[in-house]
Amino acid sequence: MTIQDKLKKILVEELNLEDLTPEEITDDMALFGDGLGLDSLDAVELVVLVQKHFGVEIKDMEEGRPALQTIASLAAFIEERSKG
Repeated sequence: MTIQDKLKKILVEELNLEDLTPEEITDDMALFGDGLGLDSLDAVELVVLVQKHFGVEIKDMEEGRPALQTIASLAAFIEERSKG
């Protein structure tokens, strides 16, 4: 399972996106706004989930904003940080 696939599964299961399946989420779909429609509370929860499932910490919004754009950007962030 790729990081992208795991992220999609986590989003659907942990953020209760009942209207979607992981297969319906594309790697370049926006997480917020017109994409998945996540909100600021979801962002906080997503930061916690990334740390819980991948051991990668998003320290602040300056670091988090670019990482939390799409599944692809979040997966790249996790890959980069987990190599250390």
